[in-house]
Amino acid sequence: MSDTQEQFAGDGHSESQPAAVRVDCYAGHRAEESPRRFFIGKREILVIDIIDRWLDPAHSYFKVRGDDRGIYILRYAQETDAWEMILFDSGTRDDTRLSST
Repeated sequence: MSDTQEQFAGDGHSESQPAAVRVDCYAGHRAEESPRRFFIGKREILVIDIIDRWLDPAHSYFKVRGDDRGIYILRYAQETDAWEMILFDSGTRDDTRLSST
């Protein structure tokens, strides 16, 4: 799979392999990066809401709502300075909707 190729299951959820994405961020006064928009291939998605964020020793995670009404979990690896989309929910099926959305 190429760096910009996306892979989705028929129900709107991503397959197990993360997709590399390009992310534009806003760095606040504490130098924390927050995604403002991201690109999957040539497709631009504006972040309209950061629903949640959390850290582990190697990554920062952001659960965001895009302007396409989809819910995405983006992961940033500090060591490699790389972003990945690790989960996508299109929001088209209530029975598979991610919690807290």
